[in-house]
Amino acid sequence: MNLPPRPGVFMPSGGRPEPVTAGPHKALFLDRDGVINVDRGYVHTAGQTQWMPGIFELCGAARDAGYALIVVTNQAGIARGYYTEAQFEDYTRWLHGQFAERGVPLLATYYCPHHPVAGTGAYHVQCDCRKPRPGMLLAAAKDFDLPLGECVLIGDMPSDLQAAVAAGVGTARLLGDLPPHPADLFAGLAPPDNPAP
Repeated sequence: MNLPPRPGVFMPSGGRPEPVTAGPHKALFLDRDGVINVDRGYVHTAGQTQWMPGIFELCGAARDAGYALIVVTNQAGIARGYYTEAQFEDYTRWLHGQFAERGVPLLATYYCPHHPVAGTGAYHVQCDCRKPRPGMLLAAAKDFDLPLGECVLIGDMPSDLQAAVAAGVGTARLLGDLPPHPADLFAGLAPPDNPAP
C-alpha cells in the first residue's frame, strides 16, 4: 500500500521537534512568499530576498504573546526543477538564521515540494500537503503537539485560508487584512497554555 507523500520539514534542531515550552503550546503559521519575503517568483537565494514590511514586528508580537513561529510553504520550484531540495534547505537555514538574529527564531519550516501538474519525476504527484490541503499544518500539529484551534495562520492567498479551515486552525487572516498594529492580532486571543518563563 502506497502512503501519500509527506511534506518536507526543516528544523534548526537537526530534524527533531523541540517545543519552546513543555506540553501543548500555540503557533503562528506563516506562509513564506508574499508574507515573509516579497514574492519575486521562486525565491531561493539570499540575494533574491526582500523582507515584507513589518514581518519582524509581527513575529515579535506573536513571540511576546507566547506563540511559536512556524513557516508553511508550497515550493513548486522544487517540483518544477528550478532548484533542488538541498538548495531550498540551504536557503531555509539562512532564513532561519536571519530571524534568529532579530530575536524571533523560527521553530520549523514545513514545505510541499510536489505539484500535481507541473511536477517532474517523484514530485509529479497529488499530495495532501500542498495548500489548500492541510497536510503541512497537520504534520506540524503532530510534531509539536499543537492545539490547532488556538493557533493563528497568516497567508496571502485564498489557498492559505482554505488549508487553515481544513486543518481546524482557529484564526486565519490574509496579510492585507491584518490590523495596523501587529500586537492587536493577538490581543483578543487567550494566553498560551504554557507560557515560557
